[in-house]
Amino acid sequence: MNIESYVSNILNNIKNGKEDALKKYSDQFDNYSGDFAVTPEEFKEAEKLITEYDKNIIKRTYDRIYNNHLIQKNMDKFRFYNGSIYGIIYKPIERIGMYIPGKKPLPSTVMMIGAPAKIAGVNDIIITVAPDSDGKINPYVLYIAKFLGIKEVYKLGGIQAIAAMAYGIFMKKVDKIYGPGNIYVNEAKRQVYGITGIDGLYGPSEICVISDERSKNEYIISDLDSQLEHGETSKAWLLTTDKNIKNKIYNKNVEIYTFDNVDSLIEKVNEIAPEHLEILCKEPLSLLNKIKNAGAVYIGDYTPVPAGDYFIGVNHLLPTGKTSRFSSVLTVDDFMKKTSFAYTSREDFISDSYLGIRLAEIENMDLHKKSMEARNDKEYQ
Repeated sequence: MNIESYVSNILNNIKNGKEDALKKYSDQFDNYSGDFAVTPEEFKEAEKLITEYDKNIIKRTYDRIYNNHLIQKNMDKFRFYNGSIYGIIYKPIERIGMYIPGKKPLPSTVMMIGAPAKIAGVNDIIITVAPDSDGKINPYVLYIAKFLGIKEVYKLGGIQAIAAMAYGIFMKKVDKIYGPGNIYVNEAKRQVYGITGIDGLYGPSEICVISDERSKNEYIISDLDSQLEHGETSKAWLLTTDKNIKNKIYNKNVEIYTFDNVDSLIEKVNEIAPEHLEILCKEPLSLLNKIKNAGAVYIGDYTPVPAGDYFIGVNHLLPTGKTSRFSSVLTVDDFMKKTSFAYTSREDFISDSYLGIRLAEIENMDLHKKSMEARNDKEYQ
């Protein structure tokens, strides 16, 4: 099956068939034919299912995520020169959509997207998530949504959820879509890019561990296994100077490379460009500046990737499939638009307008030249 054409066909059918097509694919793929919008009663029901202990877990975790992202917020930047003002203005994206997988719900992802969105100043946030066989949404997803002040949650999964958010079917369309999904969701996100924005295309989970003879084998093995838990397509690499550890790694899905010294393995790390990189060796901080390509770096014995997935407060939406060579972890900036602005003084313009006039001449743009020359006309000075 050609995934590109398969997804394209479904997107076009939903775009043209609107709500009827949306209901058809919801019934086909999610086995759900009820109302899409989660009701206030369902939010209340979900909250009753969450214990006070778990509510505190959620609050404390969210606080850690929020505070670690707060340092990322950029303020407007200005340059004052010769009576002029130049700069960049930051504005939040107005309306965003979170895609949360429904087959194996990820309540933590709601916080990972929600915290930087709130810091950026996004006020209009919706969530789509496929319902279970009883037409219910995971109560933790609903509770966290309410905790974040999100009132719009829709029982939609897969390609049809991406279509609904992008085309504005059964809901107001969003300006940008965030969240991980399977290959069909990724392809749908790729195809609607331009109609709406997307955060990235997240592939199977990846982990690369750097270790030496002092590293604890138990930590190495459990950390590698943790990311392979995401599924058969997940990837794991071990780069080590310990020649004896090979016989202790029983998971056949781990690729193991041995080196004579730690410095010599850095080139391999940057070639792999992993989603998650753990450094479990002597003086791990000394290697950080040598790492060019990695979605996130986890340093030392007490920074395992699963801790980053959940509670330490760094974001777990990361570039995969070698894309850390040119893309980055989800940050507050991903929820903001940057607008350049200029207020040029008469003195500044007159003194340097000859630069623009000559460049317009070089490019044969006569009307550009005329626009600038008009302001040099003494009649208007």
